[in-house]
Amino acid sequence: MTITNVSSGTNVHEVADGIYRINTGMDQIPGGFSFNQYLVIDDQPLLFHTGPRKMFPLVREAVESLMPVSRLQFVALSHFEADECGSLNDWLAAAPQSIPVCGRIAAMVSVNDVADRPARAMADGEALALGKHALKWLDAPHLPHGWETGYLMDTTTRTMFCGDLFTQGGTGAVALTESDILDASEAFRKTMDYFSHSTHAKMLLEKLARESPATLACMHGSAWRGDGANLLRALGDRLAEQ
Repeated sequence: MTITNVSSGTNVHEVADGIYRINTGMDQIPGGFSFNQYLVIDDQPLLFHTGPRKMFPLVREAVESLMPVSRLQFVALSHFEADECGSLNDWLAAAPQSIPVCGRIAAMVSVNDVADRPARAMADGEALALGKHALKWLDAPHLPHGWETGYLMDTTTRTMFCGDLFTQGGTGAVALTESDILDASEAFRKTMDYFSHSTHAKMLLEKLARESPATLACMHGSAWRGDGANLLRALGDRLAEQ
């Protein structure tokens, strides 16, 4: 792990081959919280989630520690929310050739209106080639919230950029863990109640499980390595109990 900003504690850590977690811990809620972004370094680099607009200098500094920001080709988001894409236009300005990447619904209802350049709107199951890495878009409406929600699956490293799924409290000091995160994420979910309670949640989690991820790139808390299919199905079982 490399600290890129001493004041904020922003740090970077490689969680899979060519995939770097950028983490900043905050104290906005009791017990702390963290914001993670993921940078895929390849022929066409991609940043998944931008962080809130006011965090742009910190995240940019972290990206610059790994590669020139001007190389960035894609700025991807799971759903339209400040921590997902608050600094989207800042990134588009810093990397003039870059474009947003999101699902078709997000492009239609939000991104193409707000962003300074039109998005590449991904269909369910569509692939995006970066070079060594190939990313597959997976529609997941209302999982855990947002009609436009979707995720990216790197079929090369078996890394799933799983957005707000498995959100954990705390500052995310452990970059990558193989320990249980389900209980911690469920405790956080039950306190904050940020899930949409969609009747399709278990079906969508099964869809994600069939991708057999080996790493789950969580946006809040630690990234996780292990049998991702089993963990996603376990989450589906927990949701079905409520």
